[in-house]
Order: sequence, then structure tokens, then C-alpha cells
Amino acid sequence: MAERHLEVEQKYDAAAEFVLPELDGLPGVVSAAAPEVHELHAGYFDTADLRLAAHGITLRRRRGGVDAGWHLKMPAGPDSKQELRAPLGRPLIVPARLSGLVAAYTRGEELRPVATLATRRTVVRLLGADGTTLVEIADDLVTGQVGTRTEQWREIEVELGSGPPELLKAVGKRLRKGGARRAASSSKLGRLLGQAVVPSPAVAARAAARARIAAATSNGKGPVVTTGEVVLAYLAAQVEAVFEFDPKARLGEDDAVHRMRVAVRRLRSALRSYRSVLDAERTVPLGPELRWLAAVLGEVRDREVLRMRFAEAPAFVLEDLQRQERSAYRRMNASLKEPRYFALLDELDRLILDPPVTRTGERKARKELPGLVTRAWTRMAKDYARIQTSDDPDLARHDTRKAAKRARYAAELAVPVLGVEAKRLVKDAKRIQEVLGGYQDGVIAMEHLAAAGRRTRIPAEAFTLGVLYGREECEAEAARDLLPTTWSQTLGPSF
Repeated sequence: MAERHLEVEQKYDAAAEFVLPELDGLPGVVSAAAPEVHELHAGYFDTADLRLAAHGITLRRRRGGVDAGWHLKMPAGPDSKQELRAPLGRPLIVPARLSGLVAAYTRGEELRPVATLATRRTVVRLLGADGTTLVEIADDLVTGQVGTRTEQWREIEVELGSGPPELLKAVGKRLRKGGARRAASSSKLGRLLGQAVVPSPAVAARAAARARIAAATSNGKGPVVTTGEVVLAYLAAQVEAVFEFDPKARLGEDDAVHRMRVAVRRLRSALRSYRSVLDAERTVPLGPELRWLAAVLGEVRDREVLRMRFAEAPAFVLEDLQRQERSAYRRMNASLKEPRYFALLDELDRLILDPPVTRTGERKARKELPGLVTRAWTRMAKDYARIQTSDDPDLARHDTRKAAKRARYAAELAVPVLGVEAKRLVKDAKRIQEVLGGYQDGVIAMEHLAAAGRRTRIPAEAFTLGVLYGREECEAEAARDLLPTTWSQTLGPSF
């Protein structure tokens, strides 16, 4: 398991004659530790076309200092990066755990050395009353090399420790008064590589799609947007979420698999509900691939849900679920390294970069969206009506739940344009979805408990399983019986 660390820091460029200013009197700072000098040597790894650098990601193997080893840094917000570390290992072999976390970006391309940095670092730690490090200031003399080109510069890094964010700003203010200036690049590697790093066109396209809708809807006076633009902005947001939660899901972070799966489902649902907006020749093949990815993630998520529901179950049930969950995670991580997954990501990027907008998509969103949202809601209503007449009511309930998700996501996509009315539909469809989800979860839990009951020969365990089964049955029946009341409280579209 890679060690994780959230790094919050600001970087400043400084001239060779720059003198570190006095740092006394800063909020909460009681003293400064004696300066420490380290000699650091780092080799940076990336693909031949610098895909990691294009996404603001750095991967290095560093010797020297107090944290020698492999370091992977991924953006985590303004002035923040999630840093994951691994032992030094072999010089040219990237640890599999770290290379896997960036697989969505490298997509099978080899990670190889692209640059080296030698840094003479002088560290000053500002301490609080209890002796903890509030902030660490690193004065770096850097020599970077790419191929035969060598560059030297001086840089000041201010990294937040246990101090408040205000302290980071206060130190920065002192440095700027002393002649330093905020660095143009967020990383040493970025500065060294310069224009060799080409910003990702896919990232730029996703940002542009979302910015267009934000500008058009911020005050009601923006440009008129087309249906295709609204759909693309929604799709762009979901693709962004897939990339955001991909490494978190691989690490097993809380709720990451669930949120990545939801983004995949939203993509698939939007492509179905708004199939008239984008050319089917491009979008229809994405359906089975998105369904496959949702199933891969769903195997893990289903085990997570059962484990959380069965907190009071006998130990053998929990242990079995934990084994299943670990196995599901291994299969998920293997699937997320497959060419099939990389090909899907390529197509999602292409969808936003080169959107196949139809004539319907070129029409004004405010005129087209009401009909498209209504169509999704009508489909849900038809499935709901089948519950009373179907030979298999549970199957009809399952179909209604899926239709409720599609209606919810269809209305969610339209919220920036249709406003309050679309928000109400989102809320109503979500209530239907959650009631049916409660019933479905109860049925699945009952099936699992029944199977566990057949495996045990210990009366006390069988009794506990029976109690849990009875509770799940009651909750499932309560959710089922609540459905008509919940449905009667929905008004449907009134565009």
C-alpha cells in the first residue's frame, strides 16, 4: 500500500541574491528550528508525450532528504496535491501501485525517465507552542537537466504543516515583500519542461463545455445555448468525475467506487435519454462499454453495501463478505488496466473534443429540453403502471427503478436551463428511485442471508441470521408499501 500525504504548499521564484526575511511575529509561531541542509537527487518519469505533466501530475524517484523514495503527486485543489509514496525500490522500475494510479492517463504507454533534478535544499521549520511544525520553508537551489539542456534557478517552497491556511498566506506576504514572487509553474518539473508540455486538449474541451453553460446561465443574460451544448456540458462533468475518482477507487477511498459508478451511469443514461442530440453512430457503441464499466464497479459496490448492512451479522458472514470485497477490488483494478477501459476513455475524450451534434442538438435548449425530459418521465410512468399488471412485479419494480434513474438524470442535465421545474422533477424521481432502491437492497440482503444460513451449523449463528433476515424482510416490505404513496406525491412535468 502506498503511503498517502496531502501536500498544501505555495512556490515562489527568487533571485540568486534573495535573502530569506525575518519570520518572527507570524501568527502562532513561537520559534524557528535550526536550518537543515539536504542534497536531493530526483529522476522524473512520464510518457514520451508527457501525458502526466499535461495533467499537472508528477512522478519521481528521489534520493536524499527525510522522505527518499518514489513520489506521485496529483492535483487535489488550489495549492494542494495528493502525494503518494513508495520505497526506493529499483531505479528504473516504477512501483506497480503508483503506475496503476495514473493508468487512466498513460493508457498503456510506457513510463520512462524524462528529466533529472539536483536540489540543495535549506529547510527552516516554524514551530508552534507545542513544538509541532506549523509550516516548513524550503530554500532550493535547483539544477535541472532534460537531455543535454541544463537549467539552474532558485525557488522557495512554503508547505503547510499543522498551522492554519492563514499562516501560509502570512509567510507568502513576507517573502513577496523581500523580493520573491509567486512561481509561474506549480512544479519544478513543469518549469524545466516548459513549452514541451502541451496542455491536454481533452481537459481544455471539458472545461470549455462547462464554462459555456455557466456563462449562459449565471445571470440569465448570457448567450443562448443549444441543446447540444447543454448535453455536452453534462457529459463533460461526468467524464471529469470518472477521472477524479479513478485513482481514489483504485486506492479504496471511502465512497470513491460508488461515485465513479454514478458518473458512469449518468453518462450512459444521458446518452440514452438524449440520443436524438448526438449522432447514434458514435454514441450507441459507448452503451455496452459503459454498462461493462458500471458492472465492474458495481461488483465492489454491492459488497461494500452488504458489509455495511451486516455490521451485526455473525463473524463468519462478515469475514466472507470482506473476502469477496477484496477479491472484487482485485478484479476491478485488473479491469481498470485493460485496453478495453483505455479505449473507452479515448472515446469519451473524443466525444467531447469532436461532438457529433445532430440538427436536434443545434436547436435552442429552452425549446427542446422540456420534450426530452418529459419523454424520460413518461417512460418511467409506463414502467410504474406495469407493476400492477405484470406476472413478475419484482421485475417491473426493477425496471421502474432504472427508469426513475434515467428520468432523474435527464432532468438533472436540464437544470441549468429549465431551473426550478427541472429541480422538482429531479427530487421527485430521486424519491421514487430511493424507495425502490430500499426494496431492492432488502431483497438482495435477504438472499445473501438465506445463503449464509444454509452454510452454518451453529444454532446461535442461525438464530442471528434469522433475526437479520426478518428485519430485512420488514424493511423491504415497508419500502414496497411506501411506493404508491410516494408516487401519488409526484406531479410530473408541467413544462
